[in-house]
Amino acid sequence: MSPPVAPPAWSRWLVPPAALSVHLSIGQAYAWSVFKPPLESSLNLSGTQSALPFQLAIVMLGLSAAFGGTLVERNGPRWAMTVALVCFSSGFLISALGAETKQFWLIVLGYGFVGGIGLGIGYISPVSTLIKWFPDRPGMATGIAIMGFGGGALIASPWSAQMLKSFGSDNTGIAQSFLVLGLSYAVFMTLGVLLVRVPRTEGPKGEDKDEAKDAANAPSVLSGVQVSANSAVRTPQFWCLWVVLCMNVTAGIGILEKAAPMITDFFADTSTPVTVSAAAGFVALLSAANMAGRIGWSSTSDLIGRKNIYRVYLGVGAVMYALIALFGDSSKPLFILCALVILSFYGGGFATVPAYLKDLFGTYQVGAIHGRLLTAWSLAGVLGPLIVNWIADHQKDAGKHGASLYNTSFVIMIGLLVIGFVANELVRPVNARHHIPAPREAADVERQQSESA
Repeated sequence: MSPPVAPPAWSRWLVPPAALSVHLSIGQAYAWSVFKPPLESSLNLSGTQSALPFQLAIVMLGLSAAFGGTLVERNGPRWAMTVALVCFSSGFLISALGAETKQFWLIVLGYGFVGGIGLGIGYISPVSTLIKWFPDRPGMATGIAIMGFGGGALIASPWSAQMLKSFGSDNTGIAQSFLVLGLSYAVFMTLGVLLVRVPRTEGPKGEDKDEAKDAANAPSVLSGVQVSANSAVRTPQFWCLWVVLCMNVTAGIGILEKAAPMITDFFADTSTPVTVSAAAGFVALLSAANMAGRIGWSSTSDLIGRKNIYRVYLGVGAVMYALIALFGDSSKPLFILCALVILSFYGGGFATVPAYLKDLFGTYQVGAIHGRLLTAWSLAGVLGPLIVNWIADHQKDAGKHGASLYNTSFVIMIGLLVIGFVANELVRPVNARHHIPAPREAADVERQQSESA
């Protein structure tokens, strides 16, 4: 399913909304913590068990992005968005069946495995296309789209909480909520499938400079350093960035997956405990910070550079975790503020990494390189929730409560962020032996375009 090439009058500013329609939908994954308490209650699950669908979804996100990255480059964003739509929506329908029949393995299969494939393909579907449309501002362009993934929970969290309140928080109410989500997201993602366009390889003729720039004039993707996906994974730069992304994601996702029960536990023994609705509001706030960080910090990276912005993500992030561990349970505003900053860095790291890859490896096969890098997310999607949930469960079994359930986890997160900081310092320009000569690259691009025509 090859997307139509943009006509001369097509504005490049129509492409980010197409990407947003997909990313806002699949960003529902960050609202999973809203479903954890009712699932644990209705299906008699532990916190570690209720995290399994989310963990598997993130694992499949990374794996499907890695293995599907080359297919996305070859078949185009419309094909990728269609695959994402079918898998993501089907995952909710399978999960609805699992909740209704009290078969938790169906929820893991549907939301985790099938839906996770939709997450991965949908996540990378617009990345290389956006970078080619906006080579002058790659950080901003990918930030606009990828902020939708961070902001998806801003919509899904209160919406899901309201559905659980209306339908009930038993297994039937959960099933009905999953059903509504699956059907609604299918409709919304269709908008992106219909709207997306790819740029022409050359700018339109006979137009003034400003009009050409804003109307489908994508500058040549063949200029500058270019590295193929197969060569990129053989470079130390790729693996340094892999470590950077893995550490940053692990630190952020640990809070995000456990957000609603975490803030409830932290202040359960205080004079101002957190209600269920307030906990859902906290999840929405984290989603807003995640979303704002994706556009704000990634745009800032266009000004101060990718390495410098990751120094902020990792270094200041470690300080925020230290503040929560030391003082978080004594000040609700401090806990919330630090969590919001951490999640803004989490989102910013995702939105900035495609531009970082573009700076190091060029635009040639950047979508495939990005997909392979997202295997770091797969590992982080297991590590973050596992560290937080496993330690919290064992601390609870030991008779501890409140902030004591999480302080050990936060110390571990600080260590991981320090590791990521060191890896970022080791990033250097890619050695010339990995570069692809421009004539060969041009021939490859022409061949791929003729095959997809």
